Amino acid sequence: MSTGKYMIGVDIGTTSTKAVLFEESGKIVAQGSVEYPLHTPVPSVAEQDPEQLFRAVINSVRQVMDKSERSTDDILFVSFSSAMHSMLVVDDQGKPLTQAITWADNRSAAYWRKLKESGKGQEIYMRTGTPIHPMSPLTKIMWITAEKQEIAKAAHKYISIKEYIFLRLFGEYVADHSMASATGLMNLEKLDWDEEALEVAGITRDHLSKLVPTTQVMNGLHGTYASEMGLSPSVPFVLGASDGVLSNLGVGAIDPGVVAVTIGTSGAIRTVTDKPVTDPKGRFFCYALTEDRWVIGGPVNNGGIIFRWIRDEFAASEVETAKRLGLSAYEVLTRIAEKVDPGADGLLFHPYLSGERAPLWNPDARGSFFGLALHHKKEHMIRAALEGVLFNLYTVMLAIEEQIGVPKKIHATGGFARSELWRQMMADIFDQPVIVPESIESSCLGAAVLGLYATGRIKSLDAVSSMIGTTYEHRPYKEHASIYRELLPIYIRISRKFAEDYEDISEFQQRMLEKRGEKEPEKSEL
Repeated sequence: MSTGKYMIGVDIGTTSTKAVLFEESGKIVAQGSVEYPLHTPVPSVAEQDPEQLFRAVINSVRQVMDKSERSTDDILFVSFSSAMHSMLVVDDQGKPLTQAITWADNRSAAYWRKLKESGKGQEIYMRTGTPIHPMSPLTKIMWITAEKQEIAKAAHKYISIKEYIFLRLFGEYVADHSMASATGLMNLEKLDWDEEALEVAGITRDHLSKLVPTTQVMNGLHGTYASEMGLSPSVPFVLGASDGVLSNLGVGAIDPGVVAVTIGTSGAIRTVTDKPVTDPKGRFFCYALTEDRWVIGGPVNNGGIIFRWIRDEFAASEVETAKRLGLSAYEVLTRIAEKVDPGADGLLFHPYLSGERAPLWNPDARGSFFGLALHHKKEHMIRAALEGVLFNLYTVMLAIEEQIGVPKKIHATGGFARSELWRQMMADIFDQPVIVPESIESSCLGAAVLGLYATGRIKSLDAVSSMIGTTYEHRPYKEHASIYRELLPIYIRISRKFAEDYEDISEFQQRMLEKRGEKEPEKSEL
């Protein structure tokens, strides 16, 4: 690789957009990040302002250009990663008619049930690879065309947030195969929109963007936005892929039998196959990376957001202590959890605070502490919550193992990787060595590597192995693993027993919140 050239990877996430400026070798030169809110006035609503997300992309790229003081002539390209399953409606001028409806929004739950209970739901999943769930743009569009007919009447396109950003930057409606394969609307074998899925959604292919490979290179950047980012309009942009598949690429988990686990706000567990694979039981997804690499796995709603909930609702005094010590509140909470033995003295936590995707695929699922006794203290609850997130991911791994067997090794990344305790917990619960790159920005690196491939600067994605840099390895402690092997069957049985009651408690919660919401000024704007 030549020297003196740089690349920018951008990751449009659920709570922030990150930009990272890399040398061609993969070394990080500068990082930028812009946070934004997720509007959740009631549990079923999870929206974002598309303008805020667009500005976050502009400003995060500007940050890395300013911090690095590199010339725009040194930038090879900007390549993109994005969270999946977002959907917004735009009119014929490209103006949003809705907010960006995120993966966490459950307002299409009635259409999920209808589709799941019909034979069509499983048939569509087997062709498209997206499990039937309210996260899916398929059910979101069904809801809009059925219940928001004024919006549907004015709709020109139904697009993801990444498509919206590229529309603003380049004036074109383009959807990469990776993002499209997470909509429930694209046929995996044909790499084309699925006619039956379109019919079920109540739209035509004219309502969707042009499908292109993840390696699509875009030229002709809008001059105003180029200036705002500190770039030349001639800098090429690579459309890129979804954050999940690029995270696999960014940690080097691109060979069969190597599993990647990511825990950010949400979480996922994934592995790469050389052809599309779906599950007769509908438990995992199948999304495109390139034309000859596919990623199967399962996403969970409840990852780092559980740790944030613990911090916000249980840990006011610890937050104050952290401020006085100049530490992260999460570091203080981790130190508290370390005092508790593995298994939290028999306290189990099911982390379904925002419903759940894999392995339940049930938006009505709700969280619970089980086994709570008088001897349990706050530190037990903290540890049980961290363990519960990993127990849930492990149950997804069990479904994947039916297709690939026991994994050869596990690569882990995401915000959770800042916690040495949580990383060791993963090794113990999975009873496997866990390899963690020093850099947690795997999706940005994955986007950059895909950009190198798209622009012909590398011949194979395997080049990522020399770019990951320092890694840490955690090996399981056998005595800890044996404790978790004893608790996991109990964890799974409880989850199954509670399943029939989730809908009832979810409906009760919704009624109570809506009743209070009649007096609250904050309302969801569709």
